[in-house]
Amino acid sequence: MDFKAVSSVKPVVAVLGASLVAFSGLVLAADKEMVVKIGHVAPMSGPQAHYGKDNENGARLAIEDLNKKGMVIDGAKVKFELVAEDDAADAKQGNIVAQKLCDLKVAGVIGHLKSGTTIPASRIYNDCGLVQITPAATNPKITQQGYKGMFRVIANDGMLGVALGDYAVKTLKAKKVVVIDDRTGYGQPLADIFTDTVKKAGGNVVDRHYTNDKATDFNAILTAVKAKNPDVVFYGGMDAQAGPMLRQMKQLGIKASFMGGDGICTAELAKLGGDNVGKNVVCGEGGMDLQKMTGGPAFEKRYKEAFKTDIQLYAPFVYDATMVLANAMQKANSIDPAKYLPELQKTDYKGLVGRVTFDDKGDIKNGAITLRNYVDGKKNALTVMY
Repeated sequence: MDFKAVSSVKPVVAVLGASLVAFSGLVLAADKEMVVKIGHVAPMSGPQAHYGKDNENGARLAIEDLNKKGMVIDGAKVKFELVAEDDAADAKQGNIVAQKLCDLKVAGVIGHLKSGTTIPASRIYNDCGLVQITPAATNPKITQQGYKGMFRVIANDGMLGVALGDYAVKTLKAKKVVVIDDRTGYGQPLADIFTDTVKKAGGNVVDRHYTNDKATDFNAILTAVKAKNPDVVFYGGMDAQAGPMLRQMKQLGIKASFMGGDGICTAELAKLGGDNVGKNVVCGEGGMDLQKMTGGPAFEKRYKEAFKTDIQLYAPFVYDATMVLANAMQKANSIDPAKYLPELQKTDYKGLVGRVTFDDKGDIKNGAITLRNYVDGKKNALTVMY
């Protein structure tokens, strides 16, 4: 399927006054322009909108930089445009948006943010021949579906859950652990991997509870948790639930350490969880610490200047995903996914998050995991694991 945009041809002519002067043997050059649309999908409404806006901001900075480069593909100067869509972190809406991007014949898609929207949407993109790179969705199943056009630039939950489980037992010396998850395609698998890792490392998971990604009242669950007197409470889910959960833990006098994955590892958590967010909270996220990323400090400064807010989490990964996609197009000299896909598969790109190369499933190779806690309301790097 060829998604090449129609070029507008602008002949270069010599003009004298109001008259057109033609020179014998003059070859008229043609300045061709090609608009290339890149789709981006994330929740822009609902409780996870702060993630979505963060992602979209990362994509917009990448598009801005690509257009400054003046990239030429198939003899035409390319102007990249972002087609930003809202999936509201809902699978049904995500599928509608995915089909819309297929119908628009965008050249590629960056997204989605959540595994629960990424997995069903990936089938739609695969069926219509679109390439998709997720900068944030971490369920291992995403790249195990056999879709050749599916890629991920962040470490998956298999790596993240193991790192967190090992840290709970080996570093925090937790003997009793309680696990809670939100039953989503992100939270439940992460909690499962964490649970298995804790058990293998010699820890004891004394209880398991379930909630959902819309809940705000956890008193019933936490009352049962308190009775177990755990050393660690692990939550598989997002910060919109983790924040209130932390506040309610304090109200009930639960003094356990609190752990979670990248879904809670945000600047927003410190606001949502109040003064119960500190060194007692340990979270993990893919990639190096922003300050240690190549160009990370400069990117952070630019981001703050442009959007007047802090980076939440995934913006650097979105930036790299967008650049990697465009880089493959340039190397293939085509915006047709079928033609640039082989170049994408053999990507070796030095990005903000580090070196980006993909394995045969489309997962980033050697993805780093950074474990963090909070100091004075800000994320603090504890250790980097691979």
